Amino acid sequence: METGGNSLPSGPDGVKRKVSYFYDPEVGNYYYGQGHPMKPHRIRMTHALLAHYGLLHQMHVLKPNPAREKDLCRFHADDYVSFLRNITPETQQDQLRQLKRFNVGEDCPVFDGLYSFCQTYAGGSVGGAVKLNHGHCDIAINWAGGLHHAKKCEASGFCYVNDIVLAILELLKVHERVLYVDIDIHHGDGVEEAFYTTDRVMTVSFHKFGDYFPGTGDIRDVGFGKGKYYSLNVPLDDGIDDESYQYLFKPIMGKVMEFFRPGAVVLQCGADSLSGDRLGCFNLSIKGHAECVKFMRSFNVPLLLLGGGGYTIRNVARCWCYETGVALGVELEDKMPQHEYYEYFGPDYTLHVAPSNMENKNSRHLLEEIRSKLLDYLSKLQHAPSVQFQERPPDTEISEMDEDLDVAEERAETDFDMDVDDECKPLPGRVKSEFLEAEAKLTGDIREGECNGEVDLNPPKHIA
Repeated sequence: METGGNSLPSGPDGVKRKVSYFYDPEVGNYYYGQGHPMKPHRIRMTHALLAHYGLLHQMHVLKPNPAREKDLCRFHADDYVSFLRNITPETQQDQLRQLKRFNVGEDCPVFDGLYSFCQTYAGGSVGGAVKLNHGHCDIAINWAGGLHHAKKCEASGFCYVNDIVLAILELLKVHERVLYVDIDIHHGDGVEEAFYTTDRVMTVSFHKFGDYFPGTGDIRDVGFGKGKYYSLNVPLDDGIDDESYQYLFKPIMGKVMEFFRPGAVVLQCGADSLSGDRLGCFNLSIKGHAECVKFMRSFNVPLLLLGGGGYTIRNVARCWCYETGVALGVELEDKMPQHEYYEYFGPDYTLHVAPSNMENKNSRHLLEEIRSKLLDYLSKLQHAPSVQFQERPPDTEISEMDEDLDVAEERAETDFDMDVDDECKPLPGRVKSEFLEAEAKLTGDIREGECNGEVDLNPPKHIA
């Protein structure tokens, strides 16, 4: 099958790939609050597993540079980003109107270091896109990213900044077409909305549909205008298992790759679609979930792997550790090595967990209907739509540092002016985060627009 784009040399799926892995040691310190299901600590647990399975030595480990305010404003509204920057637990009672306006409160609470957290996880995703654009790696991973619900002007579903949209915008500087795939149990509404009217980004979301957050993602929602049939939604019911999931995933994604021929793929690997998730209702095993990663990896197209949902945190760590192994082409032993969070994984202390015996409400007839409908939509696509490029904005140059933070990575020479953004100062709060100054001036290529969540993908003519 022809994959098109700037694809990697083809070969057996077991062939090693060059992987860049983004991780900030402080990320596990951020805390949404007592009782909140979103726990950034799961990223630290994942990292500990990667270390003790010996995977860190097989990747380029990078600390992400925090995204600056101007970087976030490439998609998000200026006043919304300014609000995130300035709001604190101590001042929120004085800004009740703003909290309501930007949907910050219960699901998306104000916590210490909120803006730093957003800068960190967005910086990792954009940094991964930069690495792929420069050809420095075949696969980039940021398990702290994948927060797909955030909108242009508001927070949603535990997500404040949409790092995925920002990463895709970066990839579009080099690639004519970018594919976004979402296997979180929740519909990837924020990303779909951002690119709903363009044929340069195709979004495909596999999700629980019905009386379930965010309530969007009907199979009939296919994009609009130039973007018609470039948004695909795969609505699923409770209890879907590995076999049923792959009955849809592989033929649909195979056809998408054949028709759309993306230059790069972004795969959101939300782990709340696993069996036994605290907020989920699917019945996927870790191997079944990882089969999606393995399949998308097999096309040899530059691949950005991101996290997302996942609320039974021991299983999230298991899943993303195993999927890092898949990215590297390494099969991991089921018996878990001793590490600092070993007690979380009792009583079996294994990497894999068996799915439950819950009922699969996705009948073969329903699956066949969904598959037939979506393949019909794909048959209406123009093969590999071409793009008339104007002068392309320069690549974002983001300084990254190895995890030991001693030696800065050398960056490619650029032909545009460098500057330092004085907005990269740490925020006061109980969470301590290190900030590395960004090296480069980012030239935005998104025009001012209304707060409808969509982005304009045509670079302004004045870009140098």
